[in-house]
Amino acid sequence: MSIAMEDTKLGDASSDECCSLAAAPLQVAESERIAVKLKALADPMRLRVMSHVAAQGCESVCACDLVDVLGISQPTISHHMKKLVEAGLLTREQRGKWAHYTVVREAFTELRRFLTLD
Repeated sequence: MSIAMEDTKLGDASSDECCSLAAAPLQVAESERIAVKLKALADPMRLRVMSHVAAQGCESVCACDLVDVLGISQPTISHHMKKLVEAGLLTREQRGKWAHYTVVREAFTELRRFLTLD
């Protein structure tokens, strides 16, 4: 197939598959709030941490359980968890000497709404 024909097909496909945000453009406060969440998730280890916590659904996860699973030290887990809590993606509950973390579902609803293109 020639390059000209490929360009035509790509052009046709893109015109049929236009997308837009499902909602109106972001206001300043909303964009700042979403940027904080996205920045926290931009770290590969924090994505792994989040995936382990989110895999538990509504159950909390003890930071002590993540040390072995992720193969990183307790101080490193604490650092990443602190960033995720500050971003509003997790809640933290102290139980004895260990912290337990739970996903903030509303935060992911907000991210999903922003990332959804129709």
